[in-house]
Amino acid sequence: MAAPTAPKARATRGRRSPLASFGLHLTLIVASAVAVFPPLWLLVTSFKPKSESFSTDVVKNPTLDNYTHVLNDTEFLAWFGNSLFVVVVTTVLGVFVAATTGYAVSRFRFPGMRPLMWLLLITQMFPMAILIVPLYNIMSTLGWLNQPISLIVTYLTIAVPFCAWMMKGFFDTIPVEIDESGRVDGLNPFGTFWRLIVPLAKPGIAVTAFYTFITAWAEVAYASAFMTGEENLTLPAGLQTFVNQYTSDWGAMTAAAVMIAVPAALVFSWAQRHLVAGLTAGATKS
Repeated sequence: MAAPTAPKARATRGRRSPLASFGLHLTLIVASAVAVFPPLWLLVTSFKPKSESFSTDVVKNPTLDNYTHVLNDTEFLAWFGNSLFVVVVTTVLGVFVAATTGYAVSRFRFPGMRPLMWLLLITQMFPMAILIVPLYNIMSTLGWLNQPISLIVTYLTIAVPFCAWMMKGFFDTIPVEIDESGRVDGLNPFGTFWRLIVPLAKPGIAVTAFYTFITAWAEVAYASAFMTGEENLTLPAGLQTFVNQYTSDWGAMTAAAVMIAVPAALVFSWAQRHLVAGLTAGATKS
């Protein structure tokens, strides 16, 4: 008589009590509200008249004046163009350098490989803030201040080491036999990488592209230090012109922030299906 009741007892032990279920759902609801409230309030404020920017009421008289002002009366379009150029170049170069570096370290053994991996790791130990002064001096010596190349090189130094480590872990999960079959077919190492490995590495490449994009799209400190003149600013640095010690145009800043967030959301929607696979690629090896 005891045997048939065992599965029933196990099922009872695995079932949550009503109180535990209520607590779990309440926690999820509160966490979701905390996560959603800031961007939602930013969106709501962007449609308020300037006189109601600090009002806690929901929009009573929705208006597009803030968006019109940002697009027509500021350098927003110039900032957008500057950011787009820097981000596209940084992302393309970052993905290529990180992928080739990760593949080389994953597949080949060469003198200096271990110091190279330690160097990539050590560069991640320094906070971004302490690197502004030395990088500023380097860019000044090279004459790159107020030029997009200064931001491109800086963002590559931030993104490539982490992405190379991540790509190495992903390439480690791809069987070496694929490389060997490519060599049997007469492909050189780069041909094997480009024609056989890259199609299998799309999740890792998507994560690398997304990380590099976010690094360049949302960075403020270097963009503010290296670029001067409103026409040369990127989007994050341009936002600071709306709210500073002399002016505080919160309506324009929220409208600009919403427009800045749209491209990031589109890129995330493209990359999100690869994020989990790419970020967990190094956990197991074939």
